[in-house]
This record gives sequence, C-alpha cells and structure tokens, in this order.
Amino acid sequence: MKTIYPTTIHHGQNIKRLREMLGVKQDTIAVGLSMTQQAMSKLEQKEQIDDEILEKVSKILNIPADAIKNFNDESAINVIANTINAANVAPFCHQPIFNPIEKIVELYERMLKIEQEKNSLLEQIVASKKEK
Repeated sequence: MKTIYPTTIHHGQNIKRLREMLGVKQDTIAVGLSMTQQAMSKLEQKEQIDDEILEKVSKILNIPADAIKNFNDESAINVIANTINAANVAPFCHQPIFNPIEKIVELYERMLKIEQEKNSLLEQIVASKKEK
C-alpha cells in the first residue's frame, strides 16, 4: 500500500527557483518591491507569502502568479517557455548574435583597404623619385 504524503507549496523557494531559471538577481526584484536585497532573501525563505506580494513579484518576473503558487518543475518549464520572448529578456541578459563569416569579411575588407592605401603611397614615392 502506497502512502501519499501531503506536499506543501513553499512560495519563497518557488520564487527563488523561478528567479534563478530566468536569470534574475534578487536585487532586481528587491528594487521592484522597494526593499533591500536582504529583505528579499528573507522573503525567499518564507513558506507562505501574501497574494499582493506574489502579484508584484510575478509582474517583475513577467510570469503568472499561479506559476509561483503552484510550482513544479514540469509546469514551470512550460510556463517559462511560453511567456519568454526577446523583449521580456532584454533587460536581464543580452547575448549578441553575429555571423563569424561576416566578421572575417569585414576584417579582410579593412586589410584590403590598408594594402590599397599602402600601394598608392608607394606609387607616389616611386613617381616622385622618377621625376628627380
């Protein structure tokens, strides 16, 4: 016979896990809640958090408050995957995307321009020596 133990939802730990998954620092949420980072750390240690604060945190993280209240790994990944887009992530992390071939071409074009300038200068020097 299988015994089922009741699971309690720890709002503070859920905030912390979601915050870390999104790459958001405690300071960011603390500023949004008008509190210190230490107070935010203590908030993450609380098992139950008022709905008003949960709503504010959810707005800062740009996720539904239900994601914090009913967190489990599988549902959280689905919520995050469905709510994140480049506009939401921009304030938290910036990963520029560039094509390395384009960078090589740019470097080649600069080197070519320098060589052309050098050749032009050498031609001027040779021409001035022929005149003498």
